[in-house]
Amino acid sequence: MRIRIVDAFTDRPFAGNPAGVLLLDRASSFPDDAWLRNVALEVNHAETAFAHPLPAGGEADWALRWFTPAAEVALCGHATLATAHVLATTGAARGPVRFATKSGVLVATVLDDGSVTLDFPTAPLTAVEVPPGVAGALGAEPLTTHDTGPNVGDLLVELADEKTVLGLAPDLAALGRYSERGIIATARAEDPSRGYDFVSRCFFPNIGIAEDPVTGSAHTALAPFWSQRLGRTGLTGLQASARSGRVRTELRGDRTLLSGRAVTVIEGELFA
Repeated sequence: MRIRIVDAFTDRPFAGNPAGVLLLDRASSFPDDAWLRNVALEVNHAETAFAHPLPAGGEADWALRWFTPAAEVALCGHATLATAHVLATTGAARGPVRFATKSGVLVATVLDDGSVTLDFPTAPLTAVEVPPGVAGALGAEPLTTHDTGPNVGDLLVELADEKTVLGLAPDLAALGRYSERGIIATARAEDPSRGYDFVSRCFFPNIGIAEDPVTGSAHTALAPFWSQRLGRTGLTGLQASARSGRVRTELRGDRTLLSGRAVTVIEGELFA
């Protein structure tokens, strides 16, 4: 089987968020979970996506699952974008692709210019009291905190400004007690003329990811959060990790469109 490493939410290699992508051709089901976990551990990126084609005429075209080196996740944006990129660039699929996932049917559309738009469920945000101790664990005082619902599984933390987000050096072990997956830290962009409206960083200690480079699923929560505050449905977010990446968002009620590009950087043969 061919296995690929794809940098997602970027238009250049060695930026954005790398994902492993493995297309299981002519498979009617997934291999056992232990094998999937071992491959994801061997790839050792934030997520590895596994996909196999489904019979024609159903509600979806491909089945899709995502694994970190430590666990399976319910929703992953960058690895879905990477999978759609591989399907398009290899000719394995044309036009919009419908993926059957743990979070329902997700649609990915590759445009003529090579960019990919994902149609994801909008995260239901619920304002919550700032949990005791989260300021110390994060290293900054939250302005507001929100639960992001079961698909995302994070605590969204609004901070005072962009500089505070960029300067975070959290206690990762302590952060793990505040949500199922981790923490999304965000603030309004200091200067929107730079081409982005808000910044974020994502820390996911509970699934083995200290800091995720660019997180599509987090933007299904960031999009409604910032759209309400900024008064626009279309926004651009900068995830300010060391690799960095930008995600264009379009809020459409209970659905959020996430758009970006991807670059295949490694392709090889899987023998195991």
